[in-house]
Amino acid sequence: MRTEQSATTRSATKLDGLRATGAQPLVVDGLDAAAVGAAVARAEPDVIVREMTAIPANMNIRKFGETFAVTNELRTAGLDHLLAAAKAQGVRRFIAQSYGGWPNIRAGGPVKTEDDPLDPNPPAAMRATLDAIRYLEHSVATAAPEGLVLRYGSLYGPGSSEAFVQLLKRRQVPMIGNGAGIWSFLHVTDAAGATVAAVQGGAPGIYNIVDDEPAAVAQWLPALASAAGARRPLRVPTWIGRLATGAAAVSMMTQIRGCSNAKAKRELGWELVWPSWRDGFAHGLAHAYPADRSLPAGQSVPSGPAAS
Repeated sequence: MRTEQSATTRSATKLDGLRATGAQPLVVDGLDAAAVGAAVARAEPDVIVREMTAIPANMNIRKFGETFAVTNELRTAGLDHLLAAAKAQGVRRFIAQSYGGWPNIRAGGPVKTEDDPLDPNPPAAMRATLDAIRYLEHSVATAAPEGLVLRYGSLYGPGSSEAFVQLLKRRQVPMIGNGAGIWSFLHVTDAAGATVAAVQGGAPGIYNIVDDEPAAVAQWLPALASAAGARRPLRVPTWIGRLATGAAAVSMMTQIRGCSNAKAKRELGWELVWPSWRDGFAHGLAHAYPADRSLPAGQSVPSGPAAS
């Protein structure tokens, strides 16, 4: 059995970092079918973990469609290239990153499982991104022999939350309306742990990879500001928030639903290092791991946006 790990990046400046994790690094454009095919053929993998995104660190929610345009291509055309390469190499297990949170249906109870539908009528700016997420999830489930989709919650921790924290410190993230939107969070350490668990076992299907405590914006936003040493966020009426930030931001602040992680914990045997964002915000923003915990050998930590 092959034990080597390969990792790809679009930037040659990241090669040393990938090499330091014990992986063989490759520079690959995920939208270049020939390059993707060559990389997979060279690696001869038993398992592929797809984490490709192209989301800028300084997200502009008002321009939601533009912000996620390239990521949408990676979730559709780029995914097709990778699935075709996987099929050509006889790859057994294919694991793909998705997102759990705002794509959920904005009706009914505050917390959704994998069996609940996605939003049938999202804000216009979010439709293309939700369509790409639907495409990814359906394609992985139907095209891969063992296809697993991991719906990560809103990531925080080293490499994923610095830009948002800086906005908080400048009081550029106001509380919109009643702040009733429910978010599910995930520390980058726990994203890595769940991904390794999916590599090692679990039935094909979709899994919500989130912490134990979905929470309203009105709860978590002031707590994050406090943990970051920022002043309490300003509060603005919904109509002002819509004018200033757009319908997508208003939906995320006031209407979205959270996710249940019961299936992932039960079927993947996944255990969280940071079960609650409360402890994670207070102690895990700047540190990848508590002093008494470490990752398994060969496991690396993904980084990503707060709301992909």
